[in-house]
Amino acid sequence: MTHATPPGWYPDASLPATERWWDGTAWTATTRPAAGAPPQFGPPSQGFGPQQSGPQQFGPPAPRRGHKRIAVLAAVGVVLAGAVAAGVVVAGRGDDHKGPETARSSSSPAATTDHKDSPTAGAPTADSPSLLVDQLDGITLPVPDGWEKPSSTVEDVTTMRTEHSYDCPGDTGTFCWHGRVTSRTATQTDLTTAEAVAKADIDDAAKSSYDRDIVGDLIYNGITSHTQLESKSVSVAGRTGYLIRWRVRTGAGPGGYVQTLAVPSSVGSEAIVVVRFAFDAGPDGPPTSLMDTITRGIRPIGDATSGGVGSSIGP
Repeated sequence: MTHATPPGWYPDASLPATERWWDGTAWTATTRPAAGAPPQFGPPSQGFGPQQSGPQQFGPPAPRRGHKRIAVLAAVGVVLAGAVAAGVVVAGRGDDHKGPETARSSSSPAATTDHKDSPTAGAPTADSPSLLVDQLDGITLPVPDGWEKPSSTVEDVTTMRTEHSYDCPGDTGTFCWHGRVTSRTATQTDLTTAEAVAKADIDDAAKSSYDRDIVGDLIYNGITSHTQLESKSVSVAGRTGYLIRWRVRTGAGPGGYVQTLAVPSSVGSEAIVVVRFAFDAGPDGPPTSLMDTITRGIRPIGDATSGGVGSSIGP
């Protein structure tokens, strides 16, 4: 007669010094060291368990090697299932019960999309038509009404100019503009002060605007004379700069006004920034007062008042 072996801990013949739980019907994946708690039912008496051929053994039949692999995989599956379940619980709790850091982050100003109260709210960006941005030198310049920022020019410098062009009087195959402003870094010079840079640059600024262009053409038939109108220190974007202004007369056309403004940059090595102005004389040219307006409107990049927010600059 065959008697069922009761549930309990029994020696695992496939794992030395290990006991495995017998649930009364089959081996489970649960094991423990043989030195643990004693079997719940004590050693089974002889005759329990299925009848075996050969020598009589105690307890349920020993797990075979195949059973060992299945048991280990089953144990791993139990652990993974538990981990996934725990993860689901934690994730769900995280959605419903935000911790202090999460709650604080979600309510902080940085996490919101409404920046109306920010000091820089509404400030023009580099794409704004009212602002010319010189990223290299860290400054912005206000763009007057009726002016444009060309996407490309012969010179690789930050540039704005009047929207309407005309045939240059000395070379009708070339276009000229009634007003033009450029910004660049002073290079190839050992001069270290804004005044020295401005005084050294004004002659080149005049020649490049009203004598010969970058390809060597006499666009106004050359400069015949010049008169110095201004030479003084100025405050620009919180720094002390220097400007020089000339009135130039040309062989063709009405001539114009040329100004060099030099000011230390607020970024990098604080090199000297040179802003050149070239305004035609006569009724078609911008008034020289606009040079002063643009100079006063120069700001460091990031200044909330860059470019005179909320106002326009007339020609």
